[in-house]
Amino acid sequence: MKHDRYTPISKAGDLSVFEFMSVGRNGSIKKRVVFAKTDMRGIYNLAFGNIRSDNSMDDGFINDNGDRNEILATVAQAVDIYTQRYPRRWIYFRGNTPTKTRLYRMVISIYWGELSQKFEIYADVDGKEHFIPFQRNMLLDGFLIRRRIVL
Repeated sequence: MKHDRYTPISKAGDLSVFEFMSVGRNGSIKKRVVFAKTDMRGIYNLAFGNIRSDNSMDDGFINDNGDRNEILATVAQAVDIYTQRYPRRWIYFRGNTPTKTRLYRMVISIYWGELSQKFEIYADVDGKEHFIPFQRNMLLDGFLIRRRIVL
């Protein structure tokens, strides 16, 4: 993604958690990206959202800080760093609303040429872990990605 990203970005030693500050018209908002193991072998869930005052994460909060592209580019950077270390892990993500899932689909479509060279990208088309290769403009419920392994 060719947008500015937030730095510095702090990360846990195992790269399971990344944190950064969103800076925009509503001030500074601390953000967190989390990669968590799921019940499905080899699949990790990606979640991100605002960090509350009690240090918990609110992934349902919507803020219009005017920096959506920078936030998405920073999350993409976290995925890139994570999958460099763990190239065989699949990452599952979806928006917490249909509108957010559509936004993610649009971003993947815009950057398809770049992303498809680096990642295998599948779509969850029925919410039941039925994954098919991603195509632009398809109706979907979530995404499954993994770094392409080059031998």
